[in-house]
Amino acid sequence: MATSKSERVFDVLVVGAGPAGLAAATSAARAGAYTAIVDAGTAPGGQYWRHPAPSERGVSAAEVAHLHHDLATYHRLVAGLPAVTQFSQHHVWTVTREGNTFVVHVVDRAGGAERVAEFRSRRLILAPGAYDRQIPFPGWDLPGVMTVGGVQALLKGHGVIAGQRVLVAGTGPFLLPVAAGLAESGARVVGVHEAASPLAWLSELGAVIRNVSKLGEGASYARVLARHRIPIITRSVVVSAHGTDVVQRVTTMRLGHMGQVVPGSERTVAVDVLAVGWGFTPQLELPLALGCATRVDVDGSLVCEVDDEQRSSVEGVFVAGEACGVGGAALAAVEGEIAGTVAAGSSSIAPRLRRSRAALRRFAQAMHRSHPVPPGWVDRLSDDTTVCRCEEVPFGALRSMQQDLDAQDGRSAKMLTRAGMGYCQARTCGYAVGCILGQEASRASGLAERPVSSPLTLGALATSLATENHPLPTE
Repeated sequence: MATSKSERVFDVLVVGAGPAGLAAATSAARAGAYTAIVDAGTAPGGQYWRHPAPSERGVSAAEVAHLHHDLATYHRLVAGLPAVTQFSQHHVWTVTREGNTFVVHVVDRAGGAERVAEFRSRRLILAPGAYDRQIPFPGWDLPGVMTVGGVQALLKGHGVIAGQRVLVAGTGPFLLPVAAGLAESGARVVGVHEAASPLAWLSELGAVIRNVSKLGEGASYARVLARHRIPIITRSVVVSAHGTDVVQRVTTMRLGHMGQVVPGSERTVAVDVLAVGWGFTPQLELPLALGCATRVDVDGSLVCEVDDEQRSSVEGVFVAGEACGVGGAALAAVEGEIAGTVAAGSSSIAPRLRRSRAALRRFAQAMHRSHPVPPGWVDRLSDDTTVCRCEEVPFGALRSMQQDLDAQDGRSAKMLTRAGMGYCQARTCGYAVGCILGQEASRASGLAERPVSSPLTLGALATSLATENHPLPTE
């Protein structure tokens, strides 16, 4: 397997083709920079504007258009892509620095083959997005228990409903479009169980007033749910899932004002799919690999620290979108436009962009405060509850590690229990392991630091290591 080395050096290279990446690439190109965008998907849009692959049979982009919000912005951004060099189905697995240029190491899987490649750029914009935050509970490893993002990806990417009888649970505004999309696509949604109380928004009215469009978006989903007679049950959580080979029932309980479960409030609901989500976790492998400074955001997530022009602490590296703090597609697009404009060399940022970013960021912070992960879930775990699904590590193993070995950090969890060592590399269990160990996000970051940020074969890794520009440390 040979390594493809591009002799071209881009002015700006963008990693990620979601709302932030698209906005960054098109604005950089518009400002006159020689720009490229690299993404693992078959089509631009990321997870938010996920579309069926061009070769996908049986479903077209038009058929899933009703599942998307703000397609006008998507079409506007895509219209600017002809001025950008595009690399789709290119999986970035690490980024290194060589003098004044960045080397982006990718595995090219376009066309079904696998080929190692490298791209070089003077400036880098990272827009890696985020993934579903999950917390374990008894039965969450049963087939049919899915993340809300996974259910949405099946709908948008393939026109497939995950099940016929679905319960949606967790916290955050994302539950509503998932439930609405399932209902509009033919599934029976038996309820939306939101852990938070809507009264929490009363203390955030200032942020809401500055983002009135968010109210309209939420109302549109609420109308769909009302039309399909789908109940929204607040202060309610799923505490367990039951079934033999697949999920068949879930048990829900009501939450009190302090987040504790209310005794005697158990209710069992028959389902064939449980879609659950507790917000999102920023994807930070590439920023961490480059040494970008981080901070802890309002929701407790580790995020990249950027200045007013989306510059990270590493010279030449800009970060935009959810990696700077989860805030939704509109905020990501604004941050991407700012990053692309500045990375291209322009010093003029439209005041409207700064105002919009400030208002949207304020709304994001209000959202995090209004939809926290409720306390007490760790206390409901039994010793045999699986925490790391890849390596089948139970809660009892982590508890014993703490009590018997006095090991309290994420790296110890990896070495002593193998939690976070599986295929997902702690993307699914990292948040939960950190909470169980009582670690703050900044101290539990060992679970997120990975020299390889995307799966690749040993052959591809060996080929990359054989090149003059070694992408990994040799000592």
